[in-house]
Amino acid sequence: MSSGDTSSHVAGAMESAAQSVSTSVKAHGGLFVAQADGAFMPTLHSRGPWSLDALHGGPPAALLARAIERCDPRPDMQVARLSVELIRPVPVSPLRVEARVTRPGRRVQLIDATATSGELTVAYARALRIQTGSPPIRLSPSQGAGGISPEAESLRGPDGIQPMVFPESTEPAFHSAGAELRFEKGAFHVKGPATVWVRLLGPVVAGEVPSPLQRVAAAADFGNGVSAELTFGTDIFINPDLTIHLHRMPVGEWVCLDARTWLGDPGIGMAESSLFDVAGPIGRSLQSLLVQEGR
Repeated sequence: MSSGDTSSHVAGAMESAAQSVSTSVKAHGGLFVAQADGAFMPTLHSRGPWSLDALHGGPPAALLARAIERCDPRPDMQVARLSVELIRPVPVSPLRVEARVTRPGRRVQLIDATATSGELTVAYARALRIQTGSPPIRLSPSQGAGGISPEAESLRGPDGIQPMVFPESTEPAFHSAGAELRFEKGAFHVKGPATVWVRLLGPVVAGEVPSPLQRVAAAADFGNGVSAELTFGTDIFINPDLTIHLHRMPVGEWVCLDARTWLGDPGIGMAESSLFDVAGPIGRSLQSLLVQEGR
């Protein structure tokens, strides 16, 4: 593929993805419902795999990202890093989310956000916002023509890949009812690295269209689950954090994770994911893991 053909491919893919709006998003009840008092009530679609009384990490990460986006927004700034700390299990109960600028600046800013349940802080996030430039940055040859990296050129898009289907007896949760997963490599309950396309089946907050940052925050938390090196049901590999670095925002509904898990010192692991959209690479994500073999 010539550089001109590749550039046309990227532009076409981005335009097509940006115009795509899934009807399932419109019909879905959402991960949270905004309450009259300003709180957000989680729905069954936001629950996690470890306990039906606690949320999956993706929905609260996306809700915190939403609050950060709405905090003193500037059209010339973009989130380049989002770090989420899940300091205790996030309950299936009303959450209050607040955000504030803690490091103002013309070119670089820090925004901190917290999620509380009752009197308890259950999660917080810090975002690094950077001022976007006007002239496009010249890409290095190693990034490929049009910004496509060599590894991205071999990625299949989500079209043509069968979605993962869960048994009818599966309880509604984020991984089974809140998001759609299409595996290019690996599988949900198969150990080892995996490459999976993820899209939300509904909005983060009912009645809204998810932003690109919300989509990638929700999807990136799947890294440890899809690339597990231990066994669901008997072992624990919970991520108490999630850090996402983005050199550009995703376009369209789909976010791809090329994920793998590393097990290190006893009790500690790490999951890392290369992140893509239909046009190419967008960034990286990391998760620290609490690891326990056998419950």
